[in-house]
Amino acid sequence: MDVSFLGGPQPQRGVGIVAPFDFALDRELWRWVPDDVSLHLTRTPFVPVEVSLDLARLVSEHETLHEAVLALTAVSPEVVAYACTSGSFVGGTAGEKAMSVAMQQAGEVPTLTTSGALLEALQELDARRVAVVTPYTKSVTDSLEDYLGEAGIAVTGRSYLGLTRHIWRVPYRDVVDMAREAVVDAPDVLFISCTNLPTYDVIPQLEAELRMPVLSANQVTVWAALQRIGKEAVGPYQALLDPVARRGPAAMAPDPAPAPPASPAPAASPADADTAPPPPAAPEAALAGADLEGGGEPPAPYDQPFPPSGTDDRGGGAQPAG
Repeated sequence: MDVSFLGGPQPQRGVGIVAPFDFALDRELWRWVPDDVSLHLTRTPFVPVEVSLDLARLVSEHETLHEAVLALTAVSPEVVAYACTSGSFVGGTAGEKAMSVAMQQAGEVPTLTTSGALLEALQELDARRVAVVTPYTKSVTDSLEDYLGEAGIAVTGRSYLGLTRHIWRVPYRDVVDMAREAVVDAPDVLFISCTNLPTYDVIPQLEAELRMPVLSANQVTVWAALQRIGKEAVGPYQALLDPVARRGPAAMAPDPAPAPPASPAPAASPADADTAPPPPAAPEAALAGADLEGGGEPPAPYDQPFPPSGTDDRGGGAQPAG
């Protein structure tokens, strides 16, 4: 069969990803990627250490990153991202910057890390107060809070699972429960940490429920990498990607229910046609004819900013503040 008429495959833009050896969510990363971009993943060497600050340091050593980036240069990516939150915040803001420099020197392409991408996303959303969700132990979660504090970001509340392995198996319901617990004291944004924690499908739900932008580790990593090559990440209703979503859930409100049909009026006789009064003006027409020059105001737009959120004092999770 002659397939020469297809002319493909279509050209692809390449994004290199360096992930820890236990990373299991390759498919989640791909869900934010447009069709004309390919992800090229490589993993750091295995080390027999549970998820901890020690592991974060081991998988982010400059020599390890250098070898991983060199392997990726064989397929000529346009940008390389280090997809590990703890590995990129464990050394603080100075350590994160040094990692990016080491990667760039190895591959001579633009580079970024998940924790660096998080700070870029917070700046994009003009957020300075963050609620934090992690699957980590307390010590690793503390390290994330320290990193954010160095960058001038206040952590208003947090929730963590205390896991040291198999983070990719955490169900969405646990992520949602942690988010509801963490959102206290009116944060600007919720951040869900760890690239090995599933988040893709819960982001739209949480944004609608909590009435604030929601960021996740994999989301910000892909978003920032694509920004470097002039591409946009794709995904359903999330403030980082969608300007409409940044205006809040009201901007996505469903259309009002249609009014019930009116009872049919009795048929008029021809003799009544000339004497019947004109039909009443529609409400839209009445508004259009309103005199706004005498001090009247047009209706306010519906795209209002996110209101702050608080915590239900009954312990039932985050509720919109009144």
